[in-house]
This record gives sequence, C-alpha cells and structure tokens, in this order.
Amino acid sequence: MAKYPRVREQHIAVFGESGSGKTVLVSSFFGPTQEGSYSNDLWDLVADDTGQGNRLYQNYLGMRDRGRAPAPTRFAATTYMFSVKLKGGDNSEANKRPFDALRLAWHDYPGEWFEETPSSEEEANRRVDTFRSLLGSDVALLLVDGQKLLDYKGEEERYLKSLLTNFRQGVLRLKDELLRDDDLLAEFPRIWIIALSKADLFPDWDVYSFRDLVIEKAANHLDGLRSTLKEFVETPDALSVGEDFMLLSSAKFDLSATGPDPVEIDVTQRVGLDLILPVASILPLERRVQWNERMEIPRRVLDTLADGAETLAAVLVAAKGLGIEKLVARLPIVGPLAGKAAVPALIAATKMGGAQLREINAQARKHHDFLTATITQFKLDLDQGLKDKLLIKSLK
Repeated sequence: MAKYPRVREQHIAVFGESGSGKTVLVSSFFGPTQEGSYSNDLWDLVADDTGQGNRLYQNYLGMRDRGRAPAPTRFAATTYMFSVKLKGGDNSEANKRPFDALRLAWHDYPGEWFEETPSSEEEANRRVDTFRSLLGSDVALLLVDGQKLLDYKGEEERYLKSLLTNFRQGVLRLKDELLRDDDLLAEFPRIWIIALSKADLFPDWDVYSFRDLVIEKAANHLDGLRSTLKEFVETPDALSVGEDFMLLSSAKFDLSATGPDPVEIDVTQRVGLDLILPVASILPLERRVQWNERMEIPRRVLDTLADGAETLAAVLVAAKGLGIEKLVARLPIVGPLAGKAAVPALIAATKMGGAQLREINAQARKHHDFLTATITQFKLDLDQGLKDKLLIKSLK
C-alpha cells in the first residue's frame, strides 16, 4: 500500500462581479494545454469531467478561431476539477514519489450573488452551501474588472468602492449560517489576492501600477473587507487580504469593431495564467512558514494551512548530492518553529534561492524525476512572476 495518496489536491476560489472575465479566465487557463501544438515535458493537464473540459475547450476555440468570447454564465456556481498528471509513470522514480497527480479544484463563485439579494430562501441556502464548499481553498482571487476601471477612468474609486462594498456585504449575509454556534472557522481561504482581470487593456501597467491605484483609491474599503473576513476565522492574524496583487489577462482583445464581438482575440497574448498553478501550490507553503515564524498558530489551524505542505516541501529537498541536507541541518529551529508542527524540510524549501532551485530542477529533469522537476519549476515560475512584475507577494 502506498504511504501517501497518489493524488494531492489544492483548491483556489475565484470571485468577481458578472462580466469580470471568470469564464474566459478558466477557459484560457485550460484551452491552450489541449492544442495539438502544446508541449510540456513534465506533465499533462486533464479535466476530470470530460464534458466540462470539452465546454472549456470549445470556449477557447471560439476565441482563437472566431474572435468570439464565451457567453456569460449567470448565477452558475461551478467547480472545475483539473489534474496535473505527471509523466514517467512507468519509470523507477515514479515508484518513489508520494503522488502522481496534483489536482486543482477551481471554484467559480457567481458574481451576481454579490450584486443582488437572494430571491428566495432556497437561493440563500444555495449561496451558503456553495461558499462552504470552497472553504478548503488556501487562495482566493478577487477580480477587479479592467474594463470597469476604463469605464470609470478618472473616478476609479467609484467602481472599486462599489466592488469591495458589494463583496463585503455579500459575505456578511452568509455569516450567521457559516458561523453556527459562534464557532470561528479554522479552515478558510487565508490568502486573498487582488487580481486585475483584462490586464491587456493596460499595456503600460505592471502589478505595482495596479496595486498603487487600488491603495490610492480604495484603501479604506480594502481595510473594511479585511476586518470583515477576520471576523470569520480563528487566528485572524494568519490572514492576508489586499497584501498580494496579480495581473491576469486571458488574451489580447481587439475591441476596435462595433457589435458584440471583437475583430480579433489573440489567445497567445496571455498574462499571469501560467502563475495559477504555482500560486495555488507553492504560495500557501511559503505563507505558512512566514506566519509560523512570527506567531503562535494552533495546531488545528496549522493543519488547514497549505494542506500537504510537508509532502511538497519534502519533494523540494529530497535531491541528494546538492547540499540540501546541510541546508536543513543549518536552519535554526527556535521560537514558534520549535513546535511539533515545524518540519525542517518545509522551512528549507521556502528558503531556497534561485540558483539552488535551478540546479535541483536540472538534476531532476536529467534523472526523469518528474515530480521534483514540476514542483521546483512551479517555485521558479513564482519567482519569475515577481521579477516580471506580474505578482506582488506579502512579506508578512
């Protein structure tokens, strides 16, 4: 019997108002990996539900071949299940690895539910059940619609304040049902990234331009959202809201024509989508170490942070002959990190520099260790996203 499950599951929740591009986003995340010309030497991306995968690929083909964006999905709460299936399942390294696939659960929460009050008790209950289903996510993306920012150019605060207020009030409407018996939640999305969708509309912006606009125009409303979300969780200091920012663009849309469809959609001009998997898998691992270094976190809360982090970290430091064992041995295990929940491999993994990661990645590829190569590549991609100014990570 395998010591570990053969599938490791990560969750990400995506929030945004209607029309903010959530369906286009997930279609463009999945679609390019299904093209005949697509090549990845480490893994294949598979939709666990074939019909769901076909619909997403159909959306992508409509953009690629016909310049047609997907039809809006109103009031549709959808969870997309993707599996990152590692290659080399029949080689000797595959028998040693703790899992063969990294499953990503992508929760898409209907934007209308933050803009409109429930029309019935049944709908209200469905909203609560849907929100409860995504509580296992470590990361949540709150989308800021780039088109809306353009529409409100010069008075962007009107849009941003409306967005954050609607979201805050929508969450508050769920509070009594989610916090039954006044028990705070140990399991809850702990990293809330503010993400600019349709970033192609701002070709001169980097993520700092976006961050600065949000802080300048809506800092108080962002603080209000942070305060509200803290009311839901045990250990509220282990919560990042509005400290991480990201740029996302599903494609480059040519909107010069009149009519419902653009003249052209260049699906090769994507921004930030290659960071989704690294953000979902590696960012929670890093944040868990950051928080555990500076605060006491109850074990029951710690166990929900970056579920499976020890396994991922062990993969990163398992390579032999690269001096990683010495790195682990040198790490000072003091303060909060001296607790039984601290894992030296987890700490070491988050401290690795780029040169060290690249060496491990190269060695893993050479020896057909596809799991180590994939996880180290995710971390390298995350670091590259910072350098390319597509991502800002909280330092707290």
